[in-house]
Amino acid sequence: MIERTFTIIKPDSVENRNTGSIIAHLEGEGFTILGGRMTRLTKQQAEGFYAVHQERPFYNDLVAYMTSGPVWVMTLERDNAVKHLRHVMGATNPKDAEEGTIRRQYGESIERNAIHGSDSPENAAIEQAFFFPAADLL
Repeated sequence: MIERTFTIIKPDSVENRNTGSIIAHLEGEGFTILGGRMTRLTKQQAEGFYAVHQERPFYNDLVAYMTSGPVWVMTLERDNAVKHLRHVMGATNPKDAEEGTIRRQYGESIERNAIHGSDSPENAAIEQAFFFPAADLL
């Protein structure tokens, strides 16, 4: 079933100049990029986007990290996009991620793990709407 998902190439990946390689990896996995752009999150945007984690001990560090540099935000499409992206990204901790996954290849630590991906079709819709008006998606 064709579906959409949302991803963020995180500041560590942009800083380390891995954006192009990650995008090529995603396209090689059959994802179509419906919309994408580089942006720099404000503190207010990061707090809103990650509000679901507000009560977690890592929340403030996450907000600080996600505002520390530019990111790439993208809406992707393919069969079973959410599930497939989760597999392609790998485990949250790059040390636990399978060989060949984005996090294993480009992640530095559990905090600086290269990429974010939606965890459900419902959250994908919410997350893509946070960054992309429907008219911006091809």
